[in-house]
Amino acid sequence: MTTAPPALVRRLLLRRPPSFKQPRRSHSTAPSPSARLNLPIDYKTTPLLHHTPSTLSGATDLPQHATTKRLNLYQAINSALRTALSTSDKVLLFGEDVAFGGVFRCSMDLQTEFGSERVFNTPLTEQGIVGFAIGAAAEGMKPVAEIQFADYVFPAFDQIVNEAAKFRYREGGTEGNAGGLVIRMPCGAVGHGALYHSQSPESLFAHVPGVRVVMPRSPSQAKGLLLSAIFECKDPVIFMEPKVLYRASVEHVPNEYYTIPLSKAETIKPGKDLTVISYGQPLYLCSSAIAAIEKATGVSIELIDLRTIYPWDRQTVLESVRRTGRAVVVHESMINYGVGAEVAATIQDGAFLRLEAPVKRVAGWSVHTGLTFEQFILPDVARIYDAIKQTLEY
Repeated sequence: MTTAPPALVRRLLLRRPPSFKQPRRSHSTAPSPSARLNLPIDYKTTPLLHHTPSTLSGATDLPQHATTKRLNLYQAINSALRTALSTSDKVLLFGEDVAFGGVFRCSMDLQTEFGSERVFNTPLTEQGIVGFAIGAAAEGMKPVAEIQFADYVFPAFDQIVNEAAKFRYREGGTEGNAGGLVIRMPCGAVGHGALYHSQSPESLFAHVPGVRVVMPRSPSQAKGLLLSAIFECKDPVIFMEPKVLYRASVEHVPNEYYTIPLSKAETIKPGKDLTVISYGQPLYLCSSAIAAIEKATGVSIELIDLRTIYPWDRQTVLESVRRTGRAVVVHESMINYGVGAEVAATIQDGAFLRLEAPVKRVAGWSVHTGLTFEQFILPDVARIYDAIKQTLEY
């Protein structure tokens, strides 16, 4: 099945994002952990969302004197795609329902502007979409293939792993590569996605040499990282967009062309007592938990956004943990064999003698995402708060 249920689509297209202050659906009368801790967990009150000046600072290599426009994440993706299509006639955009804007409207109006030969719909075949994209990239084009939901990418797994990822290595010292190939996909949970609209398979792709795996946290990050993936990377890029953030907030996004380097993490907030490492949507939960525990205890906590999940920025993480002596890794996808396991193992190997406590992981539980229990499977502010507290008190 490659079409979202109408009710889900209607819900996802609402202007107002789902709020983490909504009551938890449970047969129990006990208060939720977040309610018990009285933590600030609404997106609108999360400190990270008000860091627009820092996200436009030199730390992310964004233009310092650019004209900007207030955009949310899906609009920033649209702006990046429009910029890419305008920059080079080698850029193609295609996928299921892309011509009319896609399920999340990321490609809205682009076919009207650039024509049906460059922006077009495809049959409902993920293997065919990616296979066509690999061939186009091999011939020097810059194809941006959209998979309607990350949950549907698995039929294309063979094409990605056995063809796209190996292309550059197989060609040896020649100029042949599949650089410029970008596979975009909405990922993650929205609170009601259930089995087939809630998965985050980034750890599966992070196991594969030859591809890059990227997940932006915000509008300005999304545009710069996507343009970098299209124009500056010689490897295929899996570009994962947390769909719960598409309409969650706005930032001042530069109107012009700009890029953010891949495989470079960003320190969002400095600190000296503990390092929190995350990416994508959970960064906002981490920010809320950090604000609460800093207010309660007076500690100082550093927050790092990996941005590129593979190959990831080991140096920035290790330098931070060697300084703070403690680390907590947070991600939405399942904890088993996840990104957090790789980060934790690297910290144990590269900063063991500086550690004051074991590295703690907070992630989704290793179960299928049942609709009724989705909210209990994913990390929340309370779990992150508790992990930080336990690590500080170890």
